[in-house]
Amino acid sequence: MGDTGSDLLYDRSARTRFRLGFDRAIGWLLPLLFLVAILPILDMVYYVSIQALPHLTVQVLTTTSPYQIDALRVPIVSTLYMMTLATALAVVFGLFGGVATAEILPERLAGHVRTSANLLAGTPSVAFGYFGYFAFVIAFGWGLSFIAGALTLAFFMTPYIFRTADLAFTSVPRHIREAALGSGASPSQYIVRVATPIAFPQILTGVFLAMAIGVGETAPIWLTTTPGVLVPQNWTAPVTVLTELIWENFASPAGSGLQTLAWQAAFLLLVVVVALNIVVRLFAWRYQKRLEGLYQ
Repeated sequence: MGDTGSDLLYDRSARTRFRLGFDRAIGWLLPLLFLVAILPILDMVYYVSIQALPHLTVQVLTTTSPYQIDALRVPIVSTLYMMTLATALAVVFGLFGGVATAEILPERLAGHVRTSANLLAGTPSVAFGYFGYFAFVIAFGWGLSFIAGALTLAFFMTPYIFRTADLAFTSVPRHIREAALGSGASPSQYIVRVATPIAFPQILTGVFLAMAIGVGETAPIWLTTTPGVLVPQNWTAPVTVLTELIWENFASPAGSGLQTLAWQAAFLLLVVVVALNIVVRLFAWRYQKRLEGLYQ
Protein backbone atom coordinates (compact mmCIF):
# COMPACT_ATOMS: atom_id res chain seq x y z
CA MET A 1 0.00 0.00 0.00
CA GLY A 2 2.83 2.34 0.78
CA ASP A 3 4.37 1.84 -2.63
CA THR A 4 1.02 2.38 -4.33
CA GLY A 5 0.49 5.67 -2.49
CA SER A 6 3.97 6.80 -3.42
CA ASP A 7 3.30 5.98 -7.05
CA LEU A 8 0.09 8.02 -7.00
CA LEU A 9 1.96 10.93 -5.44
CA TYR A 10 4.82 11.08 -7.90
CA ASP A 11 3.41 9.50 -11.05
CA ARG A 12 1.14 12.38 -12.01
CA SER A 13 -0.95 12.34 -15.16
CA ALA A 14 -0.28 14.73 -18.04
CA ARG A 15 -3.38 16.71 -17.09
CA THR A 16 -2.20 17.13 -13.51
CA ARG A 17 1.27 18.18 -14.62
CA PHE A 18 -0.29 20.73 -16.98
CA ARG A 19 -2.38 22.21 -14.17
CA LEU A 20 0.60 22.49 -11.84
CA GLY A 21 2.71 24.07 -14.57
CA PHE A 22 -0.09 26.47 -15.43
CA ASP A 23 -0.40 27.52 -11.77
CA ARG A 24 3.32 28.25 -11.60
CA ALA A 25 3.24 30.17 -14.88
CA ILE A 26 0.29 32.30 -13.75
CA GLY A 27 2.23 33.26 -10.64
CA TRP A 28 4.86 34.86 -12.90
CA LEU A 29 2.51 36.01 -15.67
CA LEU A 30 0.14 38.13 -13.56
CA PRO A 31 2.86 40.45 -12.16
CA LEU A 32 4.26 40.76 -15.68
CA LEU A 33 0.85 41.73 -17.07
CA PHE A 34 0.47 44.25 -14.24
CA LEU A 35 3.76 45.85 -15.23
CA VAL A 36 2.71 45.93 -18.89
CA ALA A 37 -0.48 47.74 -17.88
CA ILE A 38 1.04 50.14 -15.34
CA LEU A 39 4.19 51.22 -17.21
CA PRO A 40 2.35 53.23 -19.93
CA ILE A 41 0.32 54.95 -17.21
CA LEU A 42 3.45 55.84 -15.25
CA ASP A 43 5.09 57.06 -18.44
CA MET A 44 2.09 59.29 -19.16
CA VAL A 45 2.14 60.70 -15.63
CA TYR A 46 5.88 61.36 -15.89
CA TYR A 47 5.60 63.07 -19.28
CA VAL A 48 2.71 65.29 -18.19
CA SER A 49 4.56 66.16 -14.99
CA ILE A 50 7.77 67.25 -16.69
CA GLN A 51 5.76 69.40 -19.10
CA ALA A 52 3.68 71.07 -16.38
CA LEU A 53 5.70 71.32 -13.18
CA PRO A 54 8.55 73.64 -14.33
CA HIS A 55 6.03 76.43 -14.96
CA LEU A 56 3.44 75.60 -12.28
CA THR A 57 3.49 78.23 -9.53
CA VAL A 58 1.15 79.50 -6.85
CA GLN A 59 0.44 82.55 -9.01
CA VAL A 60 -0.72 80.33 -11.87
CA LEU A 61 -3.18 78.60 -9.55
CA THR A 62 -4.54 81.69 -7.78
CA THR A 63 -4.35 84.57 -10.26
CA THR A 64 -7.28 85.58 -12.44
CA SER A 65 -6.18 86.34 -15.99
CA PRO A 66 -8.58 88.11 -18.38
CA TYR A 67 -7.10 86.16 -21.29
CA GLN A 68 -6.65 82.77 -19.56
CA ILE A 69 -3.16 82.26 -20.93
CA ASP A 70 -1.16 82.45 -17.71
CA ALA A 71 -3.53 81.50 -14.88
CA LEU A 72 -5.82 78.63 -13.90
CA ARG A 73 -7.93 80.11 -11.12
CA VAL A 74 -11.05 80.58 -13.25
CA PRO A 75 -11.03 77.04 -14.75
CA ILE A 76 -10.29 75.47 -11.34
CA VAL A 77 -13.13 77.29 -9.55
CA SER A 78 -15.50 76.70 -12.48
CA THR A 79 -14.65 72.98 -12.48
CA LEU A 80 -15.31 72.85 -8.74
CA TYR A 81 -18.70 74.53 -9.16
CA MET A 82 -19.74 72.26 -12.01
CA MET A 83 -18.58 69.05 -10.32
CA THR A 84 -20.34 70.00 -7.08
CA LEU A 85 -23.68 70.58 -8.79
CA ALA A 86 -23.35 67.60 -11.14
CA THR A 87 -22.35 65.26 -8.30
CA ALA A 88 -25.19 66.42 -6.06
CA LEU A 89 -27.76 65.79 -8.80
CA ALA A 90 -26.20 62.46 -9.79
CA VAL A 91 -26.17 61.26 -6.16
CA VAL A 92 -29.88 62.09 -5.77
CA PHE A 93 -30.86 60.33 -9.00
CA GLY A 94 -28.47 57.41 -8.52
CA LEU A 95 -29.35 56.69 -4.88
CA PHE A 96 -33.07 56.94 -5.54
CA GLY A 97 -32.73 54.51 -8.43
CA GLY A 98 -30.54 52.11 -6.44
CA VAL A 99 -32.95 52.02 -3.50
CA ALA A 100 -35.92 51.60 -5.83
CA THR A 101 -34.47 48.61 -7.72
CA ALA A 102 -33.08 46.92 -4.60
CA GLU A 103 -35.97 47.45 -2.18
CA ILE A 104 -39.13 48.79 -3.84
CA LEU A 105 -39.71 47.79 -7.47
CA PRO A 106 -40.90 44.33 -8.55
CA GLU A 107 -38.01 42.12 -9.63
CA ARG A 108 -38.99 42.12 -13.31
CA LEU A 109 -39.23 45.90 -13.51
CA ALA A 110 -36.03 46.28 -11.50
CA GLY A 111 -34.27 44.04 -14.01
CA HIS A 112 -35.33 46.30 -16.87
CA VAL A 113 -34.07 49.37 -14.99
CA ARG A 114 -30.71 47.68 -14.32
CA THR A 115 -30.37 46.76 -17.99
CA SER A 116 -31.08 50.35 -19.02
CA ALA A 117 -28.52 51.66 -16.52
CA ASN A 118 -25.90 49.23 -17.85
CA LEU A 119 -26.56 50.45 -21.39
CA LEU A 120 -26.23 54.08 -20.29
CA ALA A 121 -22.97 53.33 -18.46
CA GLY A 122 -21.57 51.94 -21.71
CA THR A 123 -22.76 54.85 -23.83
CA PRO A 124 -19.99 57.13 -25.17
CA SER A 125 -19.81 60.48 -23.46
CA VAL A 126 -20.27 62.30 -26.77
CA ALA A 127 -23.79 60.83 -26.96
CA PHE A 128 -24.60 62.45 -23.61
CA GLY A 129 -23.12 65.66 -24.96
CA TYR A 130 -25.47 65.66 -27.95
CA PHE A 131 -28.40 64.76 -25.68
CA GLY A 132 -27.59 67.74 -23.46
CA TYR A 133 -27.20 69.99 -26.49
CA PHE A 134 -30.58 69.10 -28.01
CA ALA A 135 -32.43 68.87 -24.67
CA PHE A 136 -31.05 71.70 -22.54
CA VAL A 137 -29.40 74.06 -25.01
CA ILE A 138 -32.08 73.97 -27.73
CA ALA A 139 -35.33 72.50 -26.36
CA PHE A 140 -35.20 74.24 -22.97
CA GLY A 141 -33.69 77.37 -24.49
CA TRP A 142 -30.88 77.72 -21.96
CA GLY A 143 -28.20 78.11 -24.62
CA LEU A 144 -24.57 77.14 -24.10
CA SER A 145 -24.41 77.68 -20.36
CA PHE A 146 -23.23 76.49 -16.97
CA ILE A 147 -26.53 74.80 -16.07
CA ALA A 148 -26.71 72.92 -19.38
CA GLY A 149 -23.21 71.52 -18.85
CA ALA A 150 -23.82 70.60 -15.21
CA LEU A 151 -27.07 68.76 -15.95
CA THR A 152 -25.52 66.89 -18.87
CA LEU A 153 -22.59 65.84 -16.70
CA ALA A 154 -25.01 64.76 -13.94
CA PHE A 155 -26.87 62.48 -16.37
CA PHE A 156 -23.52 61.06 -17.49
CA MET A 157 -22.46 60.28 -13.89
CA THR A 158 -25.79 58.90 -12.65
CA PRO A 159 -25.51 55.32 -14.09
CA TYR A 160 -22.24 54.72 -12.23
CA ILE A 161 -23.69 55.81 -8.88
CA PHE A 162 -26.91 53.88 -9.55
CA ARG A 163 -25.11 50.62 -10.29
CA THR A 164 -23.00 50.87 -7.15
CA ALA A 165 -25.95 51.85 -4.95
CA ASP A 166 -28.11 49.05 -6.34
CA LEU A 167 -25.36 46.49 -5.70
CA ALA A 168 -24.70 47.89 -2.23
CA PHE A 169 -28.32 47.67 -1.07
CA THR A 170 -28.79 44.28 -2.73
CA SER A 171 -25.72 42.97 -0.89
CA VAL A 172 -27.17 43.71 2.56
CA PRO A 173 -27.73 40.26 4.16
CA ARG A 174 -31.31 39.13 3.89
CA HIS A 175 -31.53 38.06 7.54
CA ILE A 176 -30.76 41.63 8.62
CA ARG A 177 -33.67 42.92 6.55
CA GLU A 178 -35.99 40.27 7.96
CA ALA A 179 -34.86 41.00 11.52
CA ALA A 180 -35.40 44.75 11.12
CA LEU A 181 -38.84 44.43 9.56
CA GLY A 182 -39.79 41.69 12.02
CA SER A 183 -38.87 44.00 14.90
CA GLY A 184 -41.45 46.51 13.74
CA ALA A 185 -39.34 48.84 11.59
CA SER A 186 -41.03 50.31 8.54
CA PRO A 187 -39.40 49.83 5.12
CA SER A 188 -38.23 53.46 5.14
CA GLN A 189 -36.76 53.10 8.62
CA TYR A 190 -34.95 49.93 7.54
CA ILE A 191 -33.49 51.66 4.47
CA VAL A 192 -32.34 54.78 6.34
CA ARG A 193 -31.18 53.35 9.67
CA VAL A 194 -30.05 49.82 8.82
CA ALA A 195 -29.34 49.30 5.12
CA THR A 196 -27.71 52.66 4.39
CA PRO A 197 -24.99 52.41 7.10
CA ILE A 198 -24.07 48.93 5.85
CA ALA A 199 -24.06 49.95 2.19
CA PHE A 200 -22.40 53.32 2.75
CA PRO A 201 -18.78 52.33 1.91
CA GLN A 202 -19.85 50.88 -1.44
CA ILE A 203 -22.07 53.86 -2.19
CA LEU A 204 -19.23 56.25 -1.39
CA THR A 205 -16.94 54.29 -3.69
CA GLY A 206 -19.46 54.68 -6.51
CA VAL A 207 -19.80 58.42 -5.89
CA PHE A 208 -16.05 59.01 -5.99
CA LEU A 209 -15.70 56.76 -9.03
CA ALA A 210 -18.35 58.81 -10.83
CA MET A 211 -16.56 62.02 -9.81
CA ALA A 212 -13.22 60.71 -11.05
CA ILE A 213 -14.78 59.77 -14.40
CA GLY A 214 -16.84 62.94 -14.71
CA VAL A 215 -14.03 65.38 -13.91
CA GLY A 216 -12.05 64.10 -16.88
CA GLU A 217 -14.85 64.25 -19.45
CA THR A 218 -14.77 66.78 -22.26
CA ALA A 219 -17.58 66.04 -24.74
CA PRO A 220 -20.56 66.67 -22.38
CA ILE A 221 -19.04 70.04 -21.43
CA TRP A 222 -17.75 71.14 -24.81
CA LEU A 223 -21.11 70.54 -26.53
CA THR A 224 -23.22 72.31 -23.89
CA THR A 225 -21.15 75.27 -22.67
CA THR A 226 -19.24 78.20 -24.07
CA PRO A 227 -15.92 79.39 -22.62
CA GLY A 228 -15.94 82.35 -20.26
CA VAL A 229 -13.15 84.43 -18.74
CA LEU A 230 -14.86 84.71 -15.34
CA VAL A 231 -16.20 82.30 -12.76
CA PRO A 232 -19.91 81.73 -13.64
CA GLN A 233 -22.10 84.21 -11.81
CA ASN A 234 -25.49 82.66 -12.68
CA TRP A 235 -27.04 79.51 -14.18
CA THR A 236 -26.84 80.72 -17.78
CA ALA A 237 -23.32 82.19 -17.63
CA PRO A 238 -20.43 80.91 -19.78
CA VAL A 239 -18.02 78.54 -18.06
CA THR A 240 -14.50 77.25 -18.69
CA VAL A 241 -13.52 73.96 -17.02
CA LEU A 242 -10.12 72.28 -17.01
CA THR A 243 -10.96 69.62 -19.60
CA GLU A 244 -12.30 72.23 -21.99
CA LEU A 245 -9.15 74.27 -21.50
CA ILE A 246 -7.04 71.23 -22.41
CA TRP A 247 -9.16 70.52 -25.49
CA GLU A 248 -8.97 74.07 -26.76
CA ASN A 249 -5.25 74.70 -26.15
CA PHE A 250 -3.45 71.37 -26.50
CA ALA A 251 -2.91 71.87 -30.24
CA SER A 252 -1.39 75.32 -29.75
CA PRO A 253 2.22 75.85 -30.86
CA ALA A 254 4.74 73.93 -28.75
CA GLY A 255 6.15 75.97 -25.91
CA SER A 256 3.43 78.62 -26.13
CA GLY A 257 1.63 79.88 -23.06
CA LEU A 258 -1.62 78.22 -24.11
CA GLN A 259 -0.08 74.77 -24.50
CA THR A 260 1.76 75.14 -21.20
CA LEU A 261 -1.56 75.97 -19.56
CA ALA A 262 -3.07 72.84 -21.10
CA TRP A 263 -0.28 70.67 -19.65
CA GLN A 264 -0.77 72.25 -16.24
CA ALA A 265 -4.52 71.62 -16.38
CA ALA A 266 -3.88 67.98 -17.35
CA PHE A 267 -1.49 67.58 -14.41
CA LEU A 268 -4.08 68.99 -12.00
CA LEU A 269 -6.68 66.55 -13.29
CA LEU A 270 -4.28 63.65 -12.76
CA VAL A 271 -3.70 64.79 -9.19
CA VAL A 272 -7.43 65.13 -8.55
CA VAL A 273 -8.26 61.67 -9.92
CA VAL A 274 -5.48 59.98 -7.94
CA ALA A 275 -6.46 61.87 -4.78
CA LEU A 276 -10.12 60.89 -5.16
CA ASN A 277 -9.20 57.21 -5.47
CA ILE A 278 -6.87 57.29 -2.46
CA VAL A 279 -9.33 59.16 -0.25
CA VAL A 280 -12.26 56.89 -1.02
CA ARG A 281 -10.19 53.74 -0.45
CA LEU A 282 -8.94 54.96 2.92
CA PHE A 283 -12.35 56.21 4.03
CA ALA A 284 -14.16 53.07 2.94
CA TRP A 285 -11.55 50.87 4.62
CA ARG A 286 -11.81 52.73 7.94
CA TYR A 287 -15.61 52.74 7.81
CA GLN A 288 -15.66 49.02 7.00
CA LYS A 289 -13.41 48.32 10.00
CA ARG A 290 -15.88 50.12 12.24
CA LEU A 291 -18.72 47.93 10.95
CA GLU A 292 -16.70 44.72 11.18
CA GLY A 293 -18.53 42.12 13.23
CA LEU A 294 -21.66 44.23 13.76
CA TYR A 295 -23.90 42.80 11.03
CA GLN A 296 -22.56 39.28 10.50
